[in-house]
Amino acid sequence: MTTTNAASSVVSGTTPAASKSSSSSSSTAGSANALASQQIAGNFQSFLTLLTTQLKNQNPLDPLDTNQFTQQLVEFAGVQQQLNTNDSLSTLVSLQQTAQSTQALGFVGKTAVVNGSTAALTNSSATWELSVPTNSTVAISITSSTGQTVFTGNYSVAAGNNQPFTWNGQGTDGTQLPDGQYKLTATAADSTGNSVAVATQIQGVVTSVDLTQSPPLLSINGQTYTVSQIASIVN
Repeated sequence: MTTTNAASSVVSGTTPAASKSSSSSSSTAGSANALASQQIAGNFQSFLTLLTTQLKNQNPLDPLDTNQFTQQLVEFAGVQQQLNTNDSLSTLVSLQQTAQSTQALGFVGKTAVVNGSTAALTNSSATWELSVPTNSTVAISITSSTGQTVFTGNYSVAAGNNQPFTWNGQGTDGTQLPDGQYKLTATAADSTGNSVAVATQIQGVVTSVDLTQSPPLLSINGQTYTVSQIASIVN
């Protein structure tokens, strides 16, 4: 691969850990809905008791306006129906979360390809896959976990998807760098000098799944990803 200097955006591989607010908010919403159901049931029962008592003791010459209490019955029924709908939605959300967890667990131990730019240097080898839409010159820059640029190089790349770029862990000055997490940034330009977008992907074994997050997070090469970020499974 050979390239010149140019600028274009690159897909980032680091996924921020999802907050726990999603699952906690779901639990809070469920508790609030259950409490509301209990309250409306108690209020409805009280309403019926008062209505029955009022009907028993009403003045025959001035009976209770039926339209009034019928409207109240309809309003209570509408609120109860909304609460039942909320219960159904809560059930659907719970089933979806269970399905996501089951799907995520099925990836453990498999080699996945994900959209990202941070790969693990292991035994002096790290590999990224580059997708370039047109013949371009690509400028590669690799930084360490501390943000220090440790390697740069220019390569000529033909158009194509999922083209592997393997780095031997040596810095620009030839120094062998320790294993760890390294981020690759690729910028490209075509023969006319126009910027070309380069997409980067990485491969790695799914070592674990964090089911406490919603959606679940997969651990690949020390980074976390959601199931939706997985482009393919190699094996």
